[in-house]
Amino acid sequence: MNFLAHTHLSGKSSDILFGNFIADSVKGKSYQIYRKEIQDGITLHRAIDTYTDKHPITKNSREIIRENFGKFSGIVVDIYYDHFLARNWSNYHDLELAKFSTQVYLILARRFLILPGRVKKLLPFLIAQNWLSGYANLDDLTRVFNGMDRRTGHISGMDKAIDVLESNYEALYADFHEFYPQLEAFSSKELQTILEEGN
Repeated sequence: MNFLAHTHLSGKSSDILFGNFIADSVKGKSYQIYRKEIQDGITLHRAIDTYTDKHPITKNSREIIRENFGKFSGIVVDIYYDHFLARNWSNYHDLELAKFSTQVYLILARRFLILPGRVKKLLPFLIAQNWLSGYANLDDLTRVFNGMDRRTGHISGMDKAIDVLESNYEALYADFHEFYPQLEAFSSKELQTILEEGN
């Protein structure tokens, strides 16, 4: 899953959300420099990624687009799923997406000094371009994919990601619609287990 889903699945703790957000930039055991709840968020993120990668529904989504993106299919599916989540946000969260996004930006900005270097560089762009809310519309999604295509040296095929999404929209959305409630249930149970193990 990508940024929006990971923050959505973090429960009510700001520290867990923070850890969940930065986890991709925290390698190995270096997470131990952070306080306990941030560590819990990183642990949750890793569990979510493992569950998602191994799930037959997400494997099906990757197969739908594999001929277009090859080894980058998983990354593309993660962003497609964030798009579906953003477009259907009111089905999954009581707070408006714009307000939720602002809350996330504040949580990250208030902890700016302890952000990993990569996220420190990313955060100003993420806030200025309002990435979390922007996943809902195809114009902003186009910008995200074009940027990622540039960063991969134009070998990922992500410049065609919107065309591929539009051509397979119903099938990919059906996968997301079936998968995401299962991921919510898994994440809630996993977070409870992580917190209980820390007591």
